Amino acid sequence: MAPLEDWQRGTHAADGFAYPTYRRGTGPGVVVMHESPGLTHEVVAFGEELVAAGFTVVLPHFFGAADEDPRRLEAARVLPRLCVGREFTVVATGRTTPVAGWLRSLARQLHADVGGAGVGAVGMCFTGGFALAMMVDPVVAAPVVAQPAVPVPLGPRRAADVGLGTDDLLAVQERVRAGCPVLGVRYREDWSTGTRFETLAEVLGDGFRRVELDGPGHATLTAERHPDAVEAVVAFLTERLGPAPVSPSS
Repeated sequence: MAPLEDWQRGTHAADGFAYPTYRRGTGPGVVVMHESPGLTHEVVAFGEELVAAGFTVVLPHFFGAADEDPRRLEAARVLPRLCVGREFTVVATGRTTPVAGWLRSLARQLHADVGGAGVGAVGMCFTGGFALAMMVDPVVAAPVVAQPAVPVPLGPRRAADVGLGTDDLLAVQERVRAGCPVLGVRYREDWSTGTRFETLAEVLGDGFRRVELDGPGHATLTAERHPDAVEAVVAFLTERLGPAPVSPSS
């Protein structure tokens, strides 16, 4: 059985963009953003773990293949699109991803559908910093930054950049000061994350919760899945989003 076969397919259009989405589960909403090379079996499997933990999960499909095993050359195939596409940023510093407005709209729609204390947002690798961009909207109450790898850490400036424009960074700081923490997960020896965790610790203080794993792995929740990382994410989402809302008829 294909991993996405039991997921409800839809399309969300907002802010000049439209992408396919896959939804499954009950309970508080969580948007899980896939990494490069695409919406692979491993990403879907992580989504299934969150569904089993009691969440309504939405998987946007931005680029690359969907519903397939990772392929050796797939990342190289999608890279040109990521570099030239207007919806993403790969090397620019001090800039919020253009797709942020679409993601915030998706989170608002999901929250309107399922209710609860808010929506979770999990970004990984290429999309790692997208969760920060989403939390500018107060509906996002549980942002998770997993191995953020953009901008590509070529030089100290890009290595330290967290992928936010000045106004959005100030908004994120204000949300954290108001009581919305950020969870970050990475392998300590993962060069692709640059020094972004140090930047986030500096600008967010105790509001940035770090889970740093031993070893040189990269994909903490998928290809090099670490049980401690998955456990920390599930616990954070549960803490922040709470149990599924009770319907008036129950």
